[in-house]
Amino acid sequence: MTALIVALIAGAVVGLALGGLGGGGSVLAVPALIYLLGFTPAAATTAALLIVIATSVTGLVAHAREGHVRWRTGGLFAAAGLVPAAVAGALSAHIPSGVLTAGFAALAVVAGVRMIRPRAGASAPDEDGARPASTARVARTGAGLGTVTGFLGVGGGFLVVPALVTVVAVPMTSAVGTSLLVIIVNSAAALATRLTTPTVLDWATIAPFTAAAVLGAWDGKRLAAKVSTAALQRIFGVVLLAVAAFMLVDAVV
Repeated sequence: MTALIVALIAGAVVGLALGGLGGGGSVLAVPALIYLLGFTPAAATTAALLIVIATSVTGLVAHAREGHVRWRTGGLFAAAGLVPAAVAGALSAHIPSGVLTAGFAALAVVAGVRMIRPRAGASAPDEDGARPASTARVARTGAGLGTVTGFLGVGGGFLVVPALVTVVAVPMTSAVGTSLLVIIVNSAAALATRLTTPTVLDWATIAPFTAAAVLGAWDGKRLAAKVSTAALQRIFGVVLLAVAAFMLVDAVV
C-alpha cells in the first residue's frame, strides 16, 4: 500500500472523528503519521496541528451554520489557552522523542477511557436551565487544555467537549461546535511556536492527508446525525486504547 493511499485513509478517519465527535482527530493523526507514514514524533505532532486546524475550520463552519457554536464562551475558553499553548509548544522541542511518545500514549489512554465510559454526571445540561461557570473557572480550564495542546500537538477536543459540558455548562448540542473553535485557536498558537524550530515536514504526505480529513469531517457531521454519539465514542475509544497500548510498548521497549 503506497504512502498516498495510507495518508488518504488515515486522513478520512481523522476527519470522521473531528466532524462527528468534535475531538479525537489529532490523537489518531499523530500515531498514524509516526507508525504508518514514517514521521518523527516532533514532525508528526507539528503536522497533526496543521491537519487538525484545517479540518476543524471545516467542521466549525458546518456547526456555525446551524447555530451550534457558543462564540463568547468558546472565545474566552480559547483565549485562556493561547499563552500556555505557545509556551508549551516551544518547550516541546527540547523534550526527548521517547518522552513525547509515552506522554502522548498516556493521553490516548485517558481519551479512550473517557470515550468508552463517560464520567458519571457528565450528561449535557439543559439548553435553558444551566448555570454558566465563573470566568475564572473557564480561564483555568482553558489554560490547562492549552498546555496539553502545546506539549503534545493535540487539539484536545476529546477533553474540551466534556469540559465545556461539565465545567462551563454548555449544552451538548453546542459543545461539539464550540470545541472546534477552541481547537483551532489553541492549535494555531502551538503551531506558531513549533514552526520556528527546524522541523522537516513532508508536504507530499501532509497535503493529501489534510484533504481527506477535511472531506471526512463533513461525512462525520452527517454520521453523527444518524448514529448515536455514545456509539461513536465507544468505537473511537476502543481504537484509541489499542493505539495507546502499541505506543506505550514502543516507548518502553
